[in-house]
Amino acid sequence: MYQALYRKWRPQTFSDVCGQETVTTALKNELKNDRLSHAYLFTGCRGTGKTTCAKILAKAVNCLHPVEGDPCNECAICRGIDDGSVLDVTEIDAASNNGVDNIRDLREEVSFTPVNGRYRVYIIDEVHMLSSGAFNALLKTLEEPPAHVIFILATTEVHKLPATILSRCQRFDFGRIRPETIADRLHQVAKAEGLTLTDEAAALLSRLADGAMRDALSLLDQCASGNSHIDAAVVAACTGMTGVQSLHDLTVCAHRQDAAGALGLLEELYRSSKDMERLCAEWIGYLRNLMILQNVREPGELIVAPPEDMAPMRELAGQMPPATVLHMLSVLQDALERLKGGVSRRVEMEMTLLRLCDPRLEDSTPALLRRIGELEQAVRSGVTVAPSAPAEPAPAQEPVTPAQAPAVAAEPAPVQEPPAPAEPPEAPEETPCTQWGDVLDKVMEQSMPLFAVLADSTALYKGDMLLICTDNEMFKEMLSRDNNKELLMTAIQAVTGSRWRLGLRRISRVQKGENDPLSRLLDAGRQAGIPVSENE
Repeated sequence: MYQALYRKWRPQTFSDVCGQETVTTALKNELKNDRLSHAYLFTGCRGTGKTTCAKILAKAVNCLHPVEGDPCNECAICRGIDDGSVLDVTEIDAASNNGVDNIRDLREEVSFTPVNGRYRVYIIDEVHMLSSGAFNALLKTLEEPPAHVIFILATTEVHKLPATILSRCQRFDFGRIRPETIADRLHQVAKAEGLTLTDEAAALLSRLADGAMRDALSLLDQCASGNSHIDAAVVAACTGMTGVQSLHDLTVCAHRQDAAGALGLLEELYRSSKDMERLCAEWIGYLRNLMILQNVREPGELIVAPPEDMAPMRELAGQMPPATVLHMLSVLQDALERLKGGVSRRVEMEMTLLRLCDPRLEDSTPALLRRIGELEQAVRSGVTVAPSAPAEPAPAQEPVTPAQAPAVAAEPAPVQEPPAPAEPPEAPEETPCTQWGDVLDKVMEQSMPLFAVLADSTALYKGDMLLICTDNEMFKEMLSRDNNKELLMTAIQAVTGSRWRLGLRRISRVQKGENDPLSRLLDAGRQAGIPVSENE
């Protein structure tokens, strides 16, 4: 029976694992120094070697003849683990065994000692799929497992794990594998399988795999069906990729605002059975390359593309304003989300093309920035002939007749009436309110607490405002209570005959004059025979 390449070429030792040297070195050192943890957490994106390393670790801890931390793959236990006959290693899919009962069964099993090896190893794949009750059931066992038990948890979404689980595991992060590492591995596999794989095809497959070795081997397996010679054209045909030339032409049409040309290209791609969601995603990747080229002089590994594609991309990146590229990326990102929602994909893509070809259909900030960027690009390239024509209508200087309007506008010179209020410079800008003592007498009749706050105050006239000068910090608070402000304004109006706007001026010390109301109050008390003492 035929075996898929990703299964046939799955690494059997840590030394065979590609692109995860940090993880494999640490695990080998723990094995060599016999410093094994009771629980491990392997996290990272799909196809990067998490489950593979878990199985290698399960073999290594039970291997009868380990070699520098690697399993020998020759002893009875190694062979038994590979063919599934050794019961000491259990692999659990948490996606389908995520209930509390499943974990309770596991807790009962861990008490049994190993049958063949030194350790019972439980590999729980996609552990983030466990229910909250299952996590709680696992917690105690994970914290204090029997000495003969090792747990290996694997997940692609570590953020979904409770902190109590994370704190009890030794964590290893599996990063995306570098494209050149994937390409080298593909060449090795292709050579061993009797396939001819070109460098361009290997680079293209590594880019499509997006850092996942398993995906790259699956794509190679797909391309190898009926093709012993695999080049870039075979990869594009087998994977349904949109050609770089088509993406280039779509971008040029959108930049030149050629809606008819863009819709024609889309129709051709649609008739050739191109998936609209994938087309949108690939176009986003192409525009990302343009964005990188516009901002990084030597992109290096930031862009994975064959040399023959780099030159046209560099040329196009130099012709398009950065704001245009960013706007197109923003529109396509939004369209990609809608395409995933099950809408009519063809219509959605056509609407997106029209938005890209005519920014005036949008009033968003990115669209406005794109239009400004294109105008700046036109100015830099010297396309200023068109604006000069509207400049010719020197008769437009007829608006100079509005210059006569200033003459007419000069008639409303009285509009400078604002200075009119400045006419009373005859009176001082601030004049003392000589009737303030009478005002305080009125206040004292109505509210003794308010009078006590105003007792040491003075007042000044300033325009239509009466400024109350005091150093009492409670005055402002008193005015905000009940009807104190209205009471004070009524007293002022009764004494002065006018209603004034009130203002407050905070001063450090109020000097007492002869007519100081407090002094007059003290004098009145003395005259009435009341013993009064005055303290400074």
